[in-house]
Amino acid sequence: MAIKTIPLSRLETELAKTLNEWADSGETVVVAIPDQRLLAIQPLEPQEDDSLVEELLASHPKFQALVAKSKASPRKPFSLGQQGLTNG
Repeated sequence: MAIKTIPLSRLETELAKTLNEWADSGETVVVAIPDQRLLAIQPLEPQEDDSLVEELLASHPKFQALVAKSKASPRKPFSLGQQGLTNG
């Protein structure tokens, strides 16, 4: 698998274009952050994406705490107000 390194400024300037380009190419991208750190972005096949996200969310303690907090909190009805949906 090919790996390409880019500066953070390119990712910031053309985020959607850059991410779509690499998602289509299958390349792993390494983003060079100004403080000498590196960040790798690797595209996933569509069938891998769903299970990976599910596994990450199921095992992430902060996410689990957020879900528990949400389940324990009272539910508020949605208010459509002036800017809500209209019939017509």
